[in-house]
Amino acid sequence: MAWRRGSCVDERPVILVIEDEYPVQGLVEEWLAEGGFGSDILSSGEEALTLFKSGLKNYKALVTDVSLKGRLSGWDIARQIREITPAFPVVYVTGAAADEWPSQGVPNSILLTKPFAPAQLITAVSQLLNAAQPPAP
Repeated sequence: MAWRRGSCVDERPVILVIEDEYPVQGLVEEWLAEGGFGSDILSSGEEALTLFKSGLKNYKALVTDVSLKGRLSGWDIARQIREITPAFPVVYVTGAAADEWPSQGVPNSILLTKPFAPAQLITAVSQLLNAAQPPAP
């Protein structure tokens, strides 16, 4: 964290997380924080898309459950975000839909099957963020 003009500015990369199970939300938030990331965790895909499209925050990656309450799935949300930002890093998490990833997932995404270890989540996010970074001159 950096201090500017008397206020604390959090400079951690912020990850947009969509997860509709509250116990899992808490774990993901904790794990991302331990890995050096900030997070905004939402329960609905519609809400997450509205926030993403608003441009109020500079999200660095999406971590989404595949099966969500509401009309949009994690697959749908990732496709819509990729229409806006084609190389946006996407990590899917699922307990039952892993077999759909080859046909439903966006290219260059990562799928984690629940339950997964904290290190798997941090590694997946970090790997995608590093791949998205332009090479140093």
